[in-house]
Amino acid sequence: MTGTAPGRARLTEATTVVHEVDSALSVRAGEVELLRYTYRDDAPARECPAPHFHPLRALHGGGVTGHRPHDHRWHKGLAMTASHLSGQNFWGGGTYTHGAPGTGYVDLPNVGSLRHRDFREVHDAPRPGFVEDLDWITADGQRWIDETRSARVEIVAGDAGAWQLELRLALTNVAGRPLEFGSPTVFGRELAGYCGLFWRGPRSFTGGEITSPGGDSAEAMMGTGAPWLAFTGLHDGTDHSSTLLFLDHPDNPVTDRRWFVRSRPFPAVNPSLAFHRPLDLADGDVLRLAYRVLVFDGARTRQHLEAVVAENPWEDA
Repeated sequence: MTGTAPGRARLTEATTVVHEVDSALSVRAGEVELLRYTYRDDAPARECPAPHFHPLRALHGGGVTGHRPHDHRWHKGLAMTASHLSGQNFWGGGTYTHGAPGTGYVDLPNVGSLRHRDFREVHDAPRPGFVEDLDWITADGQRWIDETRSARVEIVAGDAGAWQLELRLALTNVAGRPLEFGSPTVFGRELAGYCGLFWRGPRSFTGGEITSPGGDSAEAMMGTGAPWLAFTGLHDGTDHSSTLLFLDHPDNPVTDRRWFVRSRPFPAVNPSLAFHRPLDLADGDVLRLAYRVLVFDGARTRQHLEAVVAENPWEDA
């Protein structure tokens, strides 16, 4: 399946950005809201309030993100996170510790937040999106990271039933000291190397199919490196499926480039910043990252995905 059925949204229709002041932005293609970006999050402090994308939708209208699921209330669609950052938790929930003062996930008074400061710009078609400034604030109110985040929505060459979200992040260390990004695996838990841009899928995607250049299962790809990874899931109440293709820019300065991916007990994908080894950010330095998330109507084969990747090369920032 590579086309868009009659009646489904197309990005060639009027694509607009709707700004709900002091709350959220949404991008619409015709009658379908492709994404909603909540930039002022009113979640409880334990969940690390942070700007996030939810819902993301395929052009057929099916939602492809989960939000505050009962098993992990701090999972919010597509969001930038850091489970371990120099002792602070910019993820939510408990912090994984190994040995004294405890073993496993422990609730600590170290959960920070990511706070929207302002939009530099918000723009409509042909590439709807925004440029935003935000701050990473520790649990005790210190500003550690000054982030500039840009997002844009585009059509996907070679597939009439797909659109993509491109994200470019610039994280400047303003803490006055070096910072270290880590993950539960860095601190002793096997196969839990999540850190960075994290997608939580809807519950109906549980047991979905993984496709990548290196393997076709979550078990094969967990902790494995690959330039891209795709997840195909089914929608409740309809005969539709959707595929998400995640691309990690090859120039992202990650020393331990690995995927955190699960199909069970819940659907999740994260191109990890620090799966096995920490990532250091010196005082005053800037960590520049770029990612793409492509959302397809229906399932896609590896051959088709490889062709789409080849036809949509990265542009210079």
